[in-house]
Amino acid sequence: MTCPLCGSVATELFYRNSRREFFQCLECDLVFVPPEFHLSLKAEKERYDFHSHSLMDSGYRNFLNRLFQPLEKVLPPGAHGLDFGCGREPTLSVLFEEAGFTCDNYDLHYFNDPSALEIQYDFLTCSETMEHFQNPHEEFGRFLRLVKPGGWIGIMTQLRDETPPFEKWFYKDDATHLCFFSRKSFQWLEKQYGLKLEFHLDGVVLFQTLEK
Repeated sequence: MTCPLCGSVATELFYRNSRREFFQCLECDLVFVPPEFHLSLKAEKERYDFHSHSLMDSGYRNFLNRLFQPLEKVLPPGAHGLDFGCGREPTLSVLFEEAGFTCDNYDLHYFNDPSALEIQYDFLTCSETMEHFQNPHEEFGRFLRLVKPGGWIGIMTQLRDETPPFEKWFYKDDATHLCFFSRKSFQWLEKQYGLKLEFHLDGVVLFQTLEK
């Protein structure tokens, strides 16, 4: 089984239940679901349609503040960003706009505007989306192309080494969750691409690309 993040074939079965199998990469420590267990895009969207996140929901705004607040502190005034995987009702971009930044939205299912992927940004956010990627290597490479030198990539996803034991972890039970990252996984990305990495609370990770 080939790791979808680093491409290593040094992988082994990590966990199996009645619905899916999970493999672990011995190189980058990603735990991932093999392709035969992936949902179709249609079935995936049907599950997302049940999400009820709302801009008016103060609890949801507070949840997104976990990523917004540490990223806001490192951005230059007037920075222009992209919220990648914004969902049906974009909210994170609104938080940035309320703080004086500009932020575009992209989502494969709800805001699929290819032109948003043709320019470079000062920052990119990816909140509760990386765990859904079928090909995280390809998607992270896209992030790097979308962010200017010296720009920031802000990610929020639950880290496998900051949770209950895997067999008891609710996160693995969502059929749309395919990739489960650890600190080591993000440290592999830092080293592989020559990035600056910061870990924050509650599964928030910031990368800064290096100036050319």
